Amino acid sequence: MNIRNIAIIAHVDHGKTTLVDALLRQSKTKLDKDIEGSDLIMDSNELERERGITIFSKNASVVWQGTKINIIDTPGHADFGGEVERVLTMADGCLLLIDAKEGPMPQTRFVLKQALAKKLRIIVVVNKIDRPDARIHHVLDKTLDLFLELGADDATADFPIVYASGKEGKAGLEPDLSTMTDIAPVFDAILEHIPAPSGDPTKPLQMLMTTMSSDSFKGRIAIGRIYNGSIKAGQDVMHINRQGEMKKYRLVSMMTFEGLNRVDIKEAEAGDIVAISGIPDITIGETIADVANPIALPLLNIEEPTVKMTFSVNTSPFAGQEGEFKTSRQIRERLYKELETDMALRIEDLPTGEWNVSGRGELHLAILIERLRREGYEFQVGRPQVIEKTVDGAKMTPYEQLFLEVTDEYSGVVMQQLGGRRGELKNMYSDDNGITSFEFLIATKDLFGYRSEFITDTKGLGIMNVSFDSYKQSVGEVRTRDRGSLVAFESGVTTLYGLTGIQDRGDLFIGPATQVYKGQIVGQHSRPDDLRVNVCKTKQLSNMRSKGDGTMEHFNVPHVMGLEEALEYIGDDELVEVTPQNVRMRKKILDEVEERRKKAQGLL
Repeated sequence: MNIRNIAIIAHVDHGKTTLVDALLRQSKTKLDKDIEGSDLIMDSNELERERGITIFSKNASVVWQGTKINIIDTPGHADFGGEVERVLTMADGCLLLIDAKEGPMPQTRFVLKQALAKKLRIIVVVNKIDRPDARIHHVLDKTLDLFLELGADDATADFPIVYASGKEGKAGLEPDLSTMTDIAPVFDAILEHIPAPSGDPTKPLQMLMTTMSSDSFKGRIAIGRIYNGSIKAGQDVMHINRQGEMKKYRLVSMMTFEGLNRVDIKEAEAGDIVAISGIPDITIGETIADVANPIALPLLNIEEPTVKMTFSVNTSPFAGQEGEFKTSRQIRERLYKELETDMALRIEDLPTGEWNVSGRGELHLAILIERLRREGYEFQVGRPQVIEKTVDGAKMTPYEQLFLEVTDEYSGVVMQQLGGRRGELKNMYSDDNGITSFEFLIATKDLFGYRSEFITDTKGLGIMNVSFDSYKQSVGEVRTRDRGSLVAFESGVTTLYGLTGIQDRGDLFIGPATQVYKGQIVGQHSRPDDLRVNVCKTKQLSNMRSKGDGTMEHFNVPHVMGLEEALEYIGDDELVEVTPQNVRMRKKILDEVEERRKKAQGLL
């Protein structure tokens, strides 16, 4: 059977997953009953559906006019670049999906750069042409500029174009929705422009592993592409690991994709993407080879992490009350299990019994924490810190490219805030619609906590995107918070009377009738230092009435902090307590007197 392997790349929210849904339905692919009528078939993870982003790469396949098309859905966010770099090795071409209004965006640049480096053939799909504010010619000009900027050769820059509305399941070669009938032109473009996979079925077997999953019956399942040779279920193969060591194993099962489902098969040849089981210690980037003539494929190199956090067992007064898994052994096992599937993650055991967990960015680690929390884990994490290097005696720190889009009225406050964070303005331009676009170069450590500030400053109307640039010489120390915390003075249940009495001291994070403990952060102080407050204070009752007893002071609605906001907020002497039910912030040392003593001794 003819085969095409194609990755779909796009910026967050440009309609990639919706287009894949249309392709699956148009090709009459058989779907499970529970997803037959649903949207966002590929975003099967609960977190992906909530956030509207693809976090985990997925495989699907459709058959169109006798050709099997393997579709690889890639994450659009740079923090999940570890996934992108791997899965592009399985593809021979890409569908580059671009929003008809927004044009190519920063994350498009990130994934496209990887695709061009691998010399993949690219088809541009201009999506959402049904939008009333679509700017198709402007978007195509910007796309060509991006190709040239990233060093595409003439043949690649002369890309085929398909216009589509993924939501309506229609596509065509002209940007006129009324002439479109279905999504078939996308399939036709794939068959015409994407080359069939190279590889010789007569050569010795070579297969590169790019994704891992597990099955309660079959054990560890490795998904990868066969580069040369053929493979049969039940045959003996040679596993070549990262150190070049070889071990012989017998395959337990072999599966390929039909739609989104894995189906057992007897045999597969060069060019196809298959899932195999029976090799217990295989990891991503390793080779499965022929027993008689084992030849390793090049290992996959993944970009290094730039941000780290300290994970530890929960030690708060509420420890063990809300989580199902809370012991050191359980948390450590789960973290190390994540290494099997996430190549961009690093974990280091610390002598204190804590773990240093490093990732590609704040979002990468925040998603990991949120997933553990939903699985029933309870633990605490410290403030995110950048991973710095020393090169030739100079301290090097990671820098990010920061892309912002705001309406003209907010451009002043954005410039002011980023100037205070030592951001270097690289580019700035305005369009006819009153939108100003900025491009900054800024140290990762200076960017911590800016996302929530940016949302507040732009009233939620700004667009912010970040992608890793490079390591540069460190300039100055990390920016610290300019306001202290309001800290609970004693354990108990918060009262409206107690909260109303202290709301003038700053911004509260909790409301009345909430269980708190001594040392828990309940708000942000309006001044630079921390302030211990009694939020559990009750009104003394007496049988005497006084003037004004019936009046009630207004209580301001508290700002309830989510996980990402809490991680951005905390200082070096604070922690975030994460449980399946709550996200709380606390001081590392709960007792005020002990905290002062340790600070005086230089231990904090």
